[in-house]
Amino acid sequence: MINLTIDNKKISTKENKTILEVALENDIYIPNLCYHPDLKPESACRLCVVEIEGRRGISTACDTQIHEEMVVKTKTDKLQNHRKNIIWLTLSELPKDIPLNSQLKKVVEYIGVKELLSNYAPKERNLPILSDEPLFVRDMNKCILCGRCVNICQEVRETGVIGFANRGIDSIITTAEDKTLKESGCKFCLACVEVCPSGALTDVTSRQFDVNNAEEREKKLVPCKGSCPAGTNAAYYVRLIAEGKYQDAYEVNKEISPLVAVLGRVCFHPCETECKRNDLTEPISIRALKRFVAERDNGRWKKKLKITPDTNKKVAIIGSGPAGLTAGWFLRTKGHSVTIFEADEKAGGMMRTAIPKYRLPREILDNEIKEIKNIGIKIELNNRIAFPDKLLKEGYDAVYVAIGTSGTMNMRVPGSDNPNVLDGLSLLRSINNDEKIDVGKKVGIVGGGNVAMDVARCLLRNGIDTTVIYRRSCEQMPATDEEIEETMNEGVNFKFLNNPIEINNSKKANKIDVKCIKMKLGEPDSSGRKRPIPIEGSEYDWELDKLIMAIGQKSDVPEEFGIEKDKWNNIKTGEDLSTNKKGIFAGGDVVSGPASVIEAINFGRIGASSIDKFLGGDGNIDQNFIGKDEPKICLGRDVEFAGRKRKPVKTIPIKDRENNFNEVELNFEESIAISEADRCLRCQLRLGISKAPFPPDKN
Repeated sequence: MINLTIDNKKISTKENKTILEVALENDIYIPNLCYHPDLKPESACRLCVVEIEGRRGISTACDTQIHEEMVVKTKTDKLQNHRKNIIWLTLSELPKDIPLNSQLKKVVEYIGVKELLSNYAPKERNLPILSDEPLFVRDMNKCILCGRCVNICQEVRETGVIGFANRGIDSIITTAEDKTLKESGCKFCLACVEVCPSGALTDVTSRQFDVNNAEEREKKLVPCKGSCPAGTNAAYYVRLIAEGKYQDAYEVNKEISPLVAVLGRVCFHPCETECKRNDLTEPISIRALKRFVAERDNGRWKKKLKITPDTNKKVAIIGSGPAGLTAGWFLRTKGHSVTIFEADEKAGGMMRTAIPKYRLPREILDNEIKEIKNIGIKIELNNRIAFPDKLLKEGYDAVYVAIGTSGTMNMRVPGSDNPNVLDGLSLLRSINNDEKIDVGKKVGIVGGGNVAMDVARCLLRNGIDTTVIYRRSCEQMPATDEEIEETMNEGVNFKFLNNPIEINNSKKANKIDVKCIKMKLGEPDSSGRKRPIPIEGSEYDWELDKLIMAIGQKSDVPEEFGIEKDKWNNIKTGEDLSTNKKGIFAGGDVVSGPASVIEAINFGRIGASSIDKFLGGDGNIDQNFIGKDEPKICLGRDVEFAGRKRKPVKTIPIKDRENNFNEVELNFEESIAISEADRCLRCQLRLGISKAPFPPDKN
């Protein structure tokens, strides 16, 4: 141990440290700008000067090693004047609009510099602001040449994209030959932005965040994780796949959800929409990579799964969709006895009754439900619950209502009650239950969501002439892009900017005449999409065998439940998903309205945590299958990296989809999966960069 004194404070610390490191560790702030905990000291800014007893002159604290009985002063008048001069000279070449939250601004305020040297005329650099490249803006007019961005790019990430050019007052930090970042091999890890103290490097506007809000910061820096409703650490498992650690990657997913293989096929992947790779080329195929590892699961996680000893508490779950199954899974791991009540003859909820087999093979769903039952969860089929209160009286300590949105919305146009007008969800249920359907040979489907696409593709597989009619444009359809694309590829017809306004029986037997009107787009409505407006005089008749309504779903909560509902007929809950009845909780689509599988899974997680707390537990449902893993912080150089394109998910040929419900999408080959995962920008590495030492508040 080394004993020394800094500003009359006696300190004992380990050897091989600098004065600045020891001072900061002991809450003694010494102004600095070029120093960063993750980088080698450069002593470029000359702000961290100190006086050392027995040594002439002043020394920079960032690169001066401590020694036994050293006596250091950091706040003498001589040092303060020196720092003011340094700041004066620094500010003399900078624009006045220094970012308020930047380290430079805080240091200037701490040192107390309010104006420049008298009679000194600032010299403006008038350098171009480079704002037309991906992800971050370079304004070298604000650069103080501290070198931190260069050092982290060259020494830590080892990409070597940026460096110093020119000498003296003409020095500048730029790329070789002033090439674009893409041309220079930048991997857009944004480490340079993270360490910049002056605001010369900043995130693009859409990626900026409140530096004092840790949760917002992480969501912005790692948007794939931040945009996942359930908080799946996509960045982590994608990196593990790139490293060939497939089982680890699967278990990262299994920590969050018991339905990994299902999500690998049907998740609407908001993580891909927010993926920063979008700003370069195309997003990472995160959902396809999830499926890739799900199909390689060897079951190792079963030995790691921790189930708390029995609590003698019983929980009833009404509904076996993704919310109910997920809630049951995590409640069982907390030691509670769980029974799931399902009104249908098979478990799975809308995953089974609404999602076609060509998207979600039933053996995949059945296998994941089997694993849920294997940990001790009981599922009672053909058991419709009419009174949740009765379950409490029968000895259950809590009830979780997760019945989904089985009701359908009606257009309320004249004739919509015609027997030849069918409900899309009911039709999907019949098809998915292998029931024989008779809808004629020519069918129209009203709607633009995934249900409409699923109905259309199912009917096409039954040899039926199918047309989707939608009142807006293709670009405004709420269905996912891949669903729309595959629906078109398979041969479904589309009538965009058209809308039914009246339905009548045709003069021909078993047919209907659908009066339609053409539409145009007006100003945006409350949804943010342009409002469809009827075009006067554009009406026409459309003869069909059946018209199928697929315009939306709604909750169908029985009045007998006695649970308070909102104006949309969804169950009203608190943040913990508790209802107006003690012991009864609710979650999933029945609370939010129609949503996605991953959103329902998040409701299941929240419900499990809240119910566990209600039953006396701590609410911590986390499973930790994978221990702490330190990622490699070196990225290396790859000039072609920025331009690498997304690996497409292969599908079976169109001709092989006729008259069958075989799964359309194919799994990634191993080499393709690794290559795709290796396109990741590794955004999470930025979270591991240490925070630069800001001055303490003077309050």
